[in-house]
Amino acid sequence: MSTITADQVRERLSSVKYPGFSRDIISFGLIKEIKIDGPDVTVQMSLATNDAKVPQAIKTHSEEALRSIAGIGQSRVLIDIQAPAQPAAGAGATDIPGVKHIIAVGSGKGGVGKSTVAANLAVALQQTKARVGLCDCDMYGPSVSMMFGARDRPMATEDNRIVPVERYDLKLMSMGFLLEDDSPAILRGPMVTRYTQQFLRQVEWGELDYLILDLPPGTGDIQLTIVQTVALAGAVIVTTPQEVALIDARKAAAMFQRVNVPVLGIIENMSYFLSSGDDTAELPLLKRLAAAIVNKPRQTQRHHIFGTGGGEREAKRLGVPLLGQIPIDIATCESGDRGRPIASASKNNPVTFEFEKVAAQLRRAVPV
Repeated sequence: MSTITADQVRERLSSVKYPGFSRDIISFGLIKEIKIDGPDVTVQMSLATNDAKVPQAIKTHSEEALRSIAGIGQSRVLIDIQAPAQPAAGAGATDIPGVKHIIAVGSGKGGVGKSTVAANLAVALQQTKARVGLCDCDMYGPSVSMMFGARDRPMATEDNRIVPVERYDLKLMSMGFLLEDDSPAILRGPMVTRYTQQFLRQVEWGELDYLILDLPPGTGDIQLTIVQTVALAGAVIVTTPQEVALIDARKAAAMFQRVNVPVLGIIENMSYFLSSGDDTAELPLLKRLAAAIVNKPRQTQRHHIFGTGGGEREAKRLGVPLLGQIPIDIATCESGDRGRPIASASKNNPVTFEFEKVAAQLRRAVPV
């Protein structure tokens, strides 16, 4: 009968990744003690996190790895969970007076429809009777002003605080309100940091249940400024199904986890295209009804243009919920261009249904 060694245990545990990272739990230094009693093995770990899903995932995957050792008897993984120390970068992060929860909507790359998601998510949350604000933190490519059809200039109070623009019962702030239609935002890093802090701290947000932050793509200065400035209740990561987008989504998720911001879930945008399966979709309503009577239309079909299952696999890998799968929809695009997010413009659109589902899940995860 072979004797189990501590080196064998460490070798097997080196296959267990820390959730959200490519590094394993051995390289993270989580293993504090390995006790071997004949065929039985007990591993003691220490972990600093506020996310209960992280230690549970590590425990499950570690016990699976230990069971693969030949001749092992009983295997136990014990985890000492401690409250994480606040990192130096976030030492100044505090709440915004009057705002109960701040939720960041981020992505690792551009072009995944993050601003469309942030705008419709804010509308969907507001329609649950929550008080909601939306802050466009993309200083170089602001789009919230156009998506809400608002060209108003923000006013200022007597004590020099910015009054947000209101549209569809949402409070809005965006660099787009401060620029001419075609004017670029030509800003160096310090100015970007200053504007970001002003949008968060000097705007008269009032009493809000949720403030949604539409972040720029990537993991740069603006994201760092935000985690330094305000305490986030969590982050939502937006991606599309293909691997090239998922690679960057992992980087965004890892960034938030490193600064102890919980990832509330993943939204897979452009998940599929809905087709009626016949050629009547573009006909006027009366002709479509006539066609339905004469020839029963085929069932709606999903076409996975950018692949399938990417968001679900990534959510499982990170140990977070897949909050929604948003279809590609022409009406959604047209509605945003007209200045009214689809979640406000059409109650019967499948995209609206998905955002209502996402909003319900976020309200359960971050209750007011």
